[in-house]
Amino acid sequence: MAVIEIINATKRFGNVLAVDRVSLKISDGEFMVLVGPSGCGKTTLLRMIAGLTEMTEGNVSFDGRDISADPPGQRNVAMVFQNYALFPHMTVERNLSFGLRLRHAVAADRQRQVDEVARLLRIEDLLGRFPRELSGGQKQRVALGRALIRHPVAFLFDEPLSNLDPALRVEMRAEIAGLHSRYPVTTVYVTHDQVEAMTMGSRLAVLNQGRVMQTGTPLELYNNPQDMFTAGFIGSPAMNLLDGSVAGEPGAPAVRGPGLLVPVLPGSLPGDAAIGARVKLGVRPHDLAVGDVRVATSGDGFQGTLEVLEPLGWEVHLHVRGEFGSITARVERANLPVPCGPGQAVRLVVDPAKVHLFDAASGRRLGRQGASEA
Repeated sequence: MAVIEIINATKRFGNVLAVDRVSLKISDGEFMVLVGPSGCGKTTLLRMIAGLTEMTEGNVSFDGRDISADPPGQRNVAMVFQNYALFPHMTVERNLSFGLRLRHAVAADRQRQVDEVARLLRIEDLLGRFPRELSGGQKQRVALGRALIRHPVAFLFDEPLSNLDPALRVEMRAEIAGLHSRYPVTTVYVTHDQVEAMTMGSRLAVLNQGRVMQTGTPLELYNNPQDMFTAGFIGSPAMNLLDGSVAGEPGAPAVRGPGLLVPVLPGSLPGDAAIGARVKLGVRPHDLAVGDVRVATSGDGFQGTLEVLEPLGWEVHLHVRGEFGSITARVERANLPVPCGPGQAVRLVVDPAKVHLFDAASGRRLGRQGASEA
């Protein structure tokens, strides 16, 4: 295991800046997830850790030793790729033992380790098969086993589950997380799937346009996003972000916008925030409740028309459109008004403690909203 430290990592491909001065420290045994949209630089950063992509600037160290100039074969890391990268002409057993044979491990020890890893991953009955005879999930287990058998100082995963069907992805997420709990090797995991990131990582680094926007535990990023990008990217369904401006009386601040009036907690806004200053109001879909349209006619909350209703078992997603634009609410079926269908007038309300506020120009978080303490 190793402490991985990335210092001012930068990568340019011609005029394209893929990774922009990223600094990140990954603790010994930590499961760090690099998450972000396609093209944000997360795979390039992972490949720089592995030594497969040369840095334009910056350094990488393992346990305080600079390994930036070391070739990939000397870094003692194991990488699991999106496409599995199994040798098609070798059986599962020979794929697993390939690295051991390169290191001239004795046959008895080699067989013992293969059998041990095969039992751990429940692939004992596949050892004589070739990759073409395996399902996607079985190939992924073999790829994991080939990495595990090397006893590396770090595991590097490059979107390893993206080729699997949804049900198998859920199963393999649990397998990889369980494997890490039993063998807590330092792990760096790349994904664009924020649900995958939230359920697997002990800590997340959110990347956008080659930069780290925010790092923290999954709940820290969910409850206390420090910028609009992180707020909108982490969470499913995504956080609603609406245009508004500072309103209200001293001691009773609010945000007003087209078709909305939402009270916020005192202290949610900077002390110098002027009435009329532009802000972005953020509300998680599950923090919205359906109110009585007859209660308020002054625009209190969000007044709009239900466009789409998505029943998902015990919960329902409501897509409501009004002067404010479009907003999504996630509510329990039992809390829906009857009847409830497209075209119906809907009033949505939110607890002021659950409101997130961001500067409209910079995208940075404002004040200390109560939601950050949830």
